[in-house]
Amino acid sequence: MYRHIKVPTTGEKVRVVNGKLHVPDQPVIGYVEGDGIGPDITKACLRIWDAAVAKAYGGKRKIHWCETFLGEKAAGLYDGNYCPDETLHALKDLVVSIKGPLTTPVGGGFRSLNVALRQDLDLYACVRPVKHYAGVPSPLKQPGKVDVVIFRENTEDVYAGIEYKAGSPENDKVTKFLREEMKARFFDGSGIGIKPISAFGTKRLVRKAIQYAVDNGRESVTLVHKGNIMKFTEGAFRNWGYEVAREEFGNVTITEEQLYAEYKGKQPEGKIVIKDRIADIMFQMMLLRPDEFDVIATPNLNGDYLSDAIAAEVGGMGIAPGANIADNIAVFEATHGTAPKYANLNKVNPGSLLFSGVMMLEYMGWKEAADLISLAYPDVVSDGIVTYDFARQIDGAREVGTSQFADALIERIQGGIDLEAKRRAQQEQLVKERKQREIRRLLQPMEEMMSTGRRPQTVGDLMTRSLITVTDEETVESAMHVMQDNGVSCVVVEPNKKGEWGIMTRRDIVTKIVHANKNPATQKVKDVASRPLFSVPAETTIREASRILADRNFSRLAIAQGDRIIGIVTETDIFGSVERFGWLE
Repeated sequence: MYRHIKVPTTGEKVRVVNGKLHVPDQPVIGYVEGDGIGPDITKACLRIWDAAVAKAYGGKRKIHWCETFLGEKAAGLYDGNYCPDETLHALKDLVVSIKGPLTTPVGGGFRSLNVALRQDLDLYACVRPVKHYAGVPSPLKQPGKVDVVIFRENTEDVYAGIEYKAGSPENDKVTKFLREEMKARFFDGSGIGIKPISAFGTKRLVRKAIQYAVDNGRESVTLVHKGNIMKFTEGAFRNWGYEVAREEFGNVTITEEQLYAEYKGKQPEGKIVIKDRIADIMFQMMLLRPDEFDVIATPNLNGDYLSDAIAAEVGGMGIAPGANIADNIAVFEATHGTAPKYANLNKVNPGSLLFSGVMMLEYMGWKEAADLISLAYPDVVSDGIVTYDFARQIDGAREVGTSQFADALIERIQGGIDLEAKRRAQQEQLVKERKQREIRRLLQPMEEMMSTGRRPQTVGDLMTRSLITVTDEETVESAMHVMQDNGVSCVVVEPNKKGEWGIMTRRDIVTKIVHANKNPATQKVKDVASRPLFSVPAETTIREASRILADRNFSRLAIAQGDRIIGIVTETDIFGSVERFGWLE
């Protein structure tokens, strides 16, 4: 029982059955009208969503809307409470909902309502699709190349809110501990913030991003981080992300290194490429080569910057959709502010909330209704029927109000759209673009790696995966022929009865056979090989590998994955990487 929320009796609630979303044909879906321009855009969007559902399913499906309350409207109903428990309970109970923009009241003691929702409902994934719609003004020459879905971790990083004001008693305690116990050095009077990034938080976010890529036929997932500087937080985010891909999606994923080293740039059918990029390089790439990226997974702060910056490339925050999603509970939202000076003027662009609703329909599995809106929208904009923000950028445009834009879009939806023809055209264009990228990788692999921002960071990026192996019982002479035929200076020796891997190098042969005046035709590999083989994980940084090589006076390192040796990296590989790519601090 609710105090102010009235759940429709004519619909059926969305349920989660065995971890899967079950959406009935007559679902009850929650909505929050929002503050400022919220009522204007919400009323317009409700009409558009309903029209698309009615057209797509001929009346067999219908959304039964349930209004819930947050922000200023909630404060008026719940004795000044902007985020009532009743609403939080309803959003959780209804599973799927959508909200307009909200105002956080000015003054101490009030959390951002958006942050409060994310934390209280554990909506750990902020999902932001960013793509260009034909006709929408853009600062890019080729905005159509932008089509990414950003998965931003919502609960950790600096947004966890663990910080201490300069001069406060709490700050003094933390400062004392850091300086005396941890020997940290920083300026007096500093504010202190803690940046937690966990394996748990990272893996569930990356897991959701990869699953999205699998479910939607996407080409790649890119982990965006600043791990070259923050090695144990953002660097760990990168490593944990690769772990998820390898351990949970190994049958459908390959790394970018594998794409080039094993497949020579030709992406295998049914495989998703897992990449990673340093955050500052990623900002450049989304301007210079945006079509190289598909799904992005990133910690909180990077995702905040990146999603807004990319939205600016395709028309701005006015049409940027978003959602905050838990394992199943999802709250879709307009990503812009409340713009109070335009409140109740029937003036603003409803695009952000509109396309958040498209995301919602897709999440519900109602793709036909979602596509009707997505495919009709560019036609309306191309006809020059737009709200004021686009009208001032498009020559000859006819400026209309929020509700009139909704009327035009609904008219186009009801007039009939050849969904199959438009979908087929989109798919053909997608296949063409993917083929063009593949041809570039095949013809100029190193140039493509460099031009798309890929820089080696770990030994896994540099290692040779094509291992040349011999067994203990082979003769040294036979192993020498193998080395000569393959042009290598060492061979890996397969495990002995103890499970120990070994290695035999040219130096071993010179010192243990030639110098000792022994016959390589009668000596066995086991008499010459060095055991146990020293190895490091593929995630070892190039700098750390260099330290190990120097400390141990090695010229190469074996790379291990669990109990298996999967590659070799040499000092020549490291030298070549630094010479070619420069040193990434």
